[in-house]
Amino acid sequence: MTAPRRYPSDVKDDEWAFVAPYLALLREDAPQRRHPLRALFNALRYLGHTGCQWRYLPNDLPPWAAVYQQWTRWRDARIFEDIVHDLNELQRLLLDRPATPSAVILDGRVLQSTPESGHRAGYDGGKRRKGSKAHIAVDTLGQLLSVVITPANAQERDQVGQLCERVQAVTGQSVQVGFVDQGYTGEEAEYAAAVHEIDLQVIKKPEGQTGFVLLPRRWVVERSFAWLSRFRRLARDYERLSSTLQQLHFVVFTCIMLARHTNSA
Repeated sequence: MTAPRRYPSDVKDDEWAFVAPYLALLREDAPQRRHPLRALFNALRYLGHTGCQWRYLPNDLPPWAAVYQQWTRWRDARIFEDIVHDLNELQRLLLDRPATPSAVILDGRVLQSTPESGHRAGYDGGKRRKGSKAHIAVDTLGQLLSVVITPANAQERDQVGQLCERVQAVTGQSVQVGFVDQGYTGEEAEYAAAVHEIDLQVIKKPEGQTGFVLLPRRWVVERSFAWLSRFRRLARDYERLSSTLQQLHFVVFTCIMLARHTNSA
């Protein structure tokens, strides 16, 4: 049944047809459900796009407490990870590529802390910012595979093991190569990747080059960060829990990939 769209962030009918089975942790007619599941999902999408506070969700959406309660169920069940990984495989197959990638790109970005997240923030001397760092792994299309959240002062090379472990788990050990920048230089990072059968290759700037340089492979992950930054909830770290920030990355990529898949299907 077609549902009226009140906000640009509302899920479209063909997008909802794909995602609804993942989100239905309970039957739609379960007696304890007071609000339509689609309305709860639309409220979460609205929050992701606009970056508003939970209590500032518009009155024509379900009450914020109901939306938040449903979100915590989805978050703890890691539902959006499953959605993103399945959409990634479908998108790759539509582009006549193998369902799972053989190469990934790793990188991290710092999110400025807020009073809510300040208790777990760290100071990044290079970026001169206090906050959290989101370390991500994407395939060569820029599609999200794994996210690790740390304080901003954590070294990127120290997260290679966790990222590679998760990447191999979701791809079925298909990844053979990981491309990184010079922040991942060192034997420890190389060994952490090798443990998971990934050859870590550092992409360096040409010798003597200063300023911005478009590096092979490396631009892909920067584009993924640009996609994420269009969702204002991820403009800063507004979350008390690192698990919430981590799963919100998959919520955002669910929105991105749903639109891309339904447009190309």
